[in-house]
Amino acid sequence: MSKNIELVHPRNQITEIISRVYKRGMTTTSGGNISIIDDEGNIWVTPSAIDKGSLRASDIICVKKDGTIIGKHKPSSEFPFHKAIYEARPDIKSVIHAHPPALVSFSIVRQIPNTNIISQAKHICGPIGYAKYRLPGSEDLGEVIADEFKKGYKAVIMENHGTVLGGSDLTDAYERFEALEFCASTILYGSQIGAPKYLTDEQIDEFESQATGVLPEMQSTSYTSEEVEKRLEICKIVQRSCEQGLMISSYGTVSMRWKDNDFLITPTGANRWDLDLEDIVQIKDGKREAGKTPSRATWIHQEIYNKNPDVNSIIMTQSPYLMAFGVTGTHLNVRTIPESWIFLQDINFLKYGDHFRKNNNSEMVEDCATALIIENDSVIVTGDKLLQTFDYLEVAEFSAKSIVLGHSLGEMVPINDEQVEDLRKKFLS
Repeated sequence: MSKNIELVHPRNQITEIISRVYKRGMTTTSGGNISIIDDEGNIWVTPSAIDKGSLRASDIICVKKDGTIIGKHKPSSEFPFHKAIYEARPDIKSVIHAHPPALVSFSIVRQIPNTNIISQAKHICGPIGYAKYRLPGSEDLGEVIADEFKKGYKAVIMENHGTVLGGSDLTDAYERFEALEFCASTILYGSQIGAPKYLTDEQIDEFESQATGVLPEMQSTSYTSEEVEKRLEICKIVQRSCEQGLMISSYGTVSMRWKDNDFLITPTGANRWDLDLEDIVQIKDGKREAGKTPSRATWIHQEIYNKNPDVNSIIMTQSPYLMAFGVTGTHLNVRTIPESWIFLQDINFLKYGDHFRKNNNSEMVEDCATALIIENDSVIVTGDKLLQTFDYLEVAEFSAKSIVLGHSLGEMVPINDEQVEDLRKKFLS
């Protein structure tokens, strides 16, 4: 089951998250630091000048409440501002500081990313503070950052430096960190191809209020070997999606048809990185597995399966280059390379709000396209086998990335109609 973080030692929590941050390209070998304050007031923190790509639990330093240092290295040079945050905000139990590229871009142009770029980020990140530049490792830096946290912020852009985030635990802090970097990336990539559009607070509130209503519970649940195998497949794809930046901790839904119109789906409110077989929710005859809450998008998946017998798996996620098109409304022309067009043909676009349940939008669920972008919300990819659907998602994201990156070189020249017809005859007939 998803990890009970209280049963994982601070040393192990920190090494796992710093490894994740490093592998995702959100910090460098020498950059970034993470800390946790325990119930005794001891602060566990990453060491100074030790490779973030190979950090072990034994490398983590403990700074006792009385200032005694336990460990074989020096604590991070930025320890003073970690300590200052904990003193300013007793509700914060973990702090992450790093130099992820997109957020550094904002810090060096001295701007704060607008988290209304996607529907759920505002609630995850909260309002964002801004700390003026001070010398790294100095008491002055600790003071200006602590002053921002005293205002109630849990995320702060550090002028010409990076970002620092706090959370009720390390999982909470990392979700905020990942979501904020995703917002920054999406705004940056969207700005390459158009003008990003932002949601109003009213639109976000409407999204939150409409995504309610839980299916009734089934009285008993059977787990056949085939069903368990599908659970394992879902968990592996979710993990892979997170590792490749195609999904973030706080957002992403994967489902697989089990039999007839019954299916398995990921839960709501669970950290995607830590998903386990027991977390997956079985949906049978319109009822959910007892004691579990499926994704709030379950009804969309149910409708797609009901009306598209050839669809046997669905991924609904946010990936930064696809969402660059989603937040600008720019048409994503997948006639980039033969593979992209063969797999995807055309990617449909749905206006924000048209995906709300009350609107009962037939365009979204009937004759379902392989890929559909929902404005400022997500991308839905469908297919037969789950690995095939994941491949479609990768191809769509790669296509979007190619167009965004190529935009600075000139206007895209797509494969022409005659070439497309040749592809259709050879591969789709």
